Amino acid sequence: MKSYQQTTQQLDQLVHDGIVPGISYLIFDGPEEIKQVRGLAQKRPFPEPLREGMQYDLASLTKVVGTVPVVAQLLQEGKLALDDPVKEYLPDFTDPRPTIRNLLTHTSGITGYIPHRNELAPAALKRAFLTALHVDSSLDRQIRYADVNFLYLGWIIEEICQQPVQDVITARVLKPLKMTGATFTPDPANCVPTEIQPKRGLIRGQVHDPKGYILGKHCGCAGMFANLTDLEIYGRALIENNLADLLDGKTVDMFFTDQTPIPGEHSRSLGWKLLHSRQADRHYLISHTGFTGTWMILDRQTDQGMVVLTNRVHPTARNQSYLDCRDQIFATYLREMA
Repeated sequence: MKSYQQTTQQLDQLVHDGIVPGISYLIFDGPEEIKQVRGLAQKRPFPEPLREGMQYDLASLTKVVGTVPVVAQLLQEGKLALDDPVKEYLPDFTDPRPTIRNLLTHTSGITGYIPHRNELAPAALKRAFLTALHVDSSLDRQIRYADVNFLYLGWIIEEICQQPVQDVITARVLKPLKMTGATFTPDPANCVPTEIQPKRGLIRGQVHDPKGYILGKHCGCAGMFANLTDLEIYGRALIENNLADLLDGKTVDMFFTDQTPIPGEHSRSLGWKLLHSRQADRHYLISHTGFTGTWMILDRQTDQGMVVLTNRVHPTARNQSYLDCRDQIFATYLREMA
C-alpha cells in the first residue's frame, strides 16, 4: 500500500494545530487501509476524549449517502425520470422548467430569500421553499450548489413513497447495508458535539443544520449521523459493486458520469462532485463534503478512497483555517494516490 505520508501528516496536523478538536479518518487502497481516531470529541464545556465508534453529524454527506441512492432506486424502478419536471411531483412549485436532473446536479437556478427562515414552523418553512423562491438565469447554465435542491428531492421521495424521507433512507439504504451506526435519531452520549450556539447551547445528537432542525425527518439535505465504519461500508459497497440488492451496475455508472445538462465537460454526477484522477487516463473520482467537517473521496476504478470525519464547527463555525487546510489535503491525497 502507498504510504500516504503527507496526507496523513496533514490530517493529523489539523488536530495538532487546534484547527479541529478531533478527527476520525480512513484511507483505503483495496483491502489495505490506514485508520486513525485521535483528539477530542469536544473542547467545551470541558474536554472529552474522542472514542472510536462515535457518531458524527454528517451534514451534507446525508445527500450522497442517503438521498441520492434512494433517488437512484426510484429511477431504476421507473417511478421517476431524470428529465421529469419538479412541478410534476411538487405542484406548489410553479415553475415548469427545472427537472430532477437539475436538482441532482445543482443546475436548477432555484434561488431567493426567505425572511426569518430559521424561525418558521415546519409546514411554513416547506411552503416558503416551494412558493417564495424563483428560478434565475443560471438554470441549465451554471452549477450552483444549494441545499434547496435536496430539500426538493426529499419531498419528491416523500410524494412517491408516502413516508418521511429519512424513514425511506433508513429502510432502503441504512438497514440493507447493515450500517448499524448510521441513524437520524442517535443517542447524544455517543455523538461528537458540533457548535455551541446562543439559542441552542451545545448541539449534541441533534442536527446542526437549521433547516434540518426545523424539518426533522422531512429533510433530505442533512440530518444523518454515522461513524467511520458506516461510511467505510457505504463507500466500499459503492465502488466495489456490492450494491447489487439496491442498485444495478448501470445505475451506479451514473454516479461516475457527468450528468449536467450544460454542454461541454463539467463536474457533477448524481449528487456527487466529479474530480479528475492524476493518472494518465484522467478518469473520474467522486467526492462530497459536509459543513460540519466531513468528506469522502472515492475512486471506483482503482478501489481507493478517503473518509474524514471532524467536528470543525466546534465550538464555533467560524473556522476558515479548516477550509484552507481541507483544500490542501484534497490536493495532496490526489497526488499521493496516483
